[in-house]
Amino acid sequence: MVLRIGILGAAAIAPAAVVRPARHVADVEVTAIAARDVARARRFAGKHGIRHVHRDYESLLADPEIDAVYLPLPNGLHGRWTLAAIEAGKHVLCEKPFTANAEEAEAVAAAARASGLVVVEAFHYRHHALIRRMLELLPELGDIRRIDTWMSFPLLPRGDIRWNLGLAGGATMDAGCYAIHLLRTLAGAEPEVLSAQAKLRFPGVDRSMRAEFAFPDGRTGSIAVSLLSRVSLGARVTGSLGEMRVFNPFMPQFAYRLKVRGRRVRVPRQPGTYEAQLRAFAGAVLRGEPFPTGLDDAIANMRVIDACYAAAGLPRREPTTR
Repeated sequence: MVLRIGILGAAAIAPAAVVRPARHVADVEVTAIAARDVARARRFAGKHGIRHVHRDYESLLADPEIDAVYLPLPNGLHGRWTLAAIEAGKHVLCEKPFTANAEEAEAVAAAARASGLVVVEAFHYRHHALIRRMLELLPELGDIRRIDTWMSFPLLPRGDIRWNLGLAGGATMDAGCYAIHLLRTLAGAEPEVLSAQAKLRFPGVDRSMRAEFAFPDGRTGSIAVSLLSRVSLGARVTGSLGEMRVFNPFMPQFAYRLKVRGRRVRVPRQPGTYEAQLRAFAGAVLRGEPFPTGLDDAIANMRVIDACYAAAGLPRREPTTR
């Protein structure tokens, strides 16, 4: 069996996330694409060897030769088009963040559960051996006391869609979703937001966010994210017996550094995170294999994002209606 995937939107991330990885995954084929600009979709298809171009998203979803969709649209459109894909009977690999807010995530999750389809959030980093090794090594730290995660990079163009409030943009949605997800993954629990401070680039649109958290068992944590800072990607876990420090847990196929109590730890070389994610998605659809970032996880992550905005005095992001 081969999982036939259509792409909704000729997004810049799509080649790295699904098109190139599919060439190395025997049971996946990217067969179609649709974009609001048909000419752009045709150029994308020609460049990447995709056979079918649909005139709009609706016609792609109606195509009986497509089993699943990859959805890399702007944040505010994730919920709307995931629901449309579910209605059309398609499995969905949805780019992070899952939806615009937690309420929308709950609605999408309810529809997904009722359909029996595989609908998952694309946190590709979660599929790398580095993350599994980090989780395995946590007991060496003794009693965990604090977890800090951070992600920053410079997103300079003012017109980038990730700065658009109407498309559910902002640093907490784009980078914060990763830092929050890693914080929750390492903790194995859901945090309460104690405080949050945001700096804005445009009205209502955060360029950075810092937040402090507490967990039910007394552990604390923090995130620090920015879309207008130098590249900084990492995590630190502090326990009664020492620390774990990680450089670049989010894209470790390019470079990473993991130290546990001062000892350098390496993991076996493996394919990139996107290829591993695509294999896992195909396994979930074709063989019912487990996928680490399912519906409950997606809702929980959106709840923390909403809580960070509330604590910083900003409104939650809303779905895009146009």
